[in-house]
Amino acid sequence: MRVRSFNWPIWAGFLLSLIAFFSYFFVFVWFPLTRDFPWANLLLFALAAVLLFVGLGRAFSTSRTHPTRSRIGGVILATLSVAILGFFVFAVFIGARRLPQSHGAPHVGQKAPDFTLPDTNGHPVSLSELLSSPVDEETAAGARAPADQESRKTPRGVLLIFYRGYW
Repeated sequence: MRVRSFNWPIWAGFLLSLIAFFSYFFVFVWFPLTRDFPWANLLLFALAAVLLFVGLGRAFSTSRTHPTRSRIGGVILATLSVAILGFFVFAVFIGARRLPQSHGAPHVGQKAPDFTLPDTNGHPVSLSELLSSPVDEETAAGARAPADQESRKTPRGVLLIFYRGYW
């Protein structure tokens, strides 16, 4: 007896691959843990692949009432899902590396132009302020600052650290 049933795994796998693709750009790109390496999206794509594999197995089983229609639909949805995964991998891992370099950015060793940015507490700090204000050597090293003025020196440079994805 042939049983006609809805092939839900193939449709769930296709829907999950769409969710995995769009969720990176609308949700996971806002969090550094998932933006720098899209492990959550790759996990969703792996789950979608399992569902697609099960759905293709059901589509090519002999107990289907309309095997041709089920097989064609299963192959089309699996192919679209693989194309979505391929485009995601290309966009995130290959296309992002091909972005052009910024020609206006300072090079290593070159003096940076004056700027004002918020510090870790949200207070604005300018480069000229950092270079002109005296700093206690012991305070910078984490010890208690003495009261005398000999330990206060104007810094000779500033180390700028940019974390990927925070600008």
